[in-house]
Amino acid sequence: MKAAAEPALLTRLPDTDWQWCRFDDLDLRKLQAIHRARQQVFVVEQACAFLDADVYDEVAFHLCAWSLHGGEPIAYARVIDPGAKHDEPSIGRVLTTLAARGHGLGRLLVREAIVRTREAWPRRDIRISAQSRLEPFYASFGFAALGEPYLDDGIAHTDMLLAWSRP
Repeated sequence: MKAAAEPALLTRLPDTDWQWCRFDDLDLRKLQAIHRARQQVFVVEQACAFLDADVYDEVAFHLCAWSLHGGEPIAYARVIDPGAKHDEPSIGRVLTTLAARGHGLGRLLVREAIVRTREAWPRRDIRISAQSRLEPFYASFGFAALGEPYLDDGIAHTDMLLAWSRP
């Protein structure tokens, strides 16, 4: 699937450039910056040792908000192709950097990830593995919990599903 030319929903934030693309369309410097941001949030801030750069990067779309001032990612989400990890497309690695938090960027990021996922795979449910403490946040988008919480790398997670709407 090709990257879309223009954002589907995004209200442009000042000094921010949004990118939605496949793994092979990321240049090496951008990929390195994304991996640094993911490691900062998930490994350093959350004190969780795990292999962040996994095989799913290669079978995913990458949605990233780039700061025009420093060329660094300030928000990011990965959307894995259906069938690669789950039957449904799945949104994961959702983050906003420390400097960008508290301005609603996370909500904008998740909303855009949902829209982009539905554009790429119409009439498909969307799955996430949410940190359990964020269940209410994801529920506000319509995600519903599936089953009981479980530990993933020492952090409580809950599988959640956003059902596609039937007209």
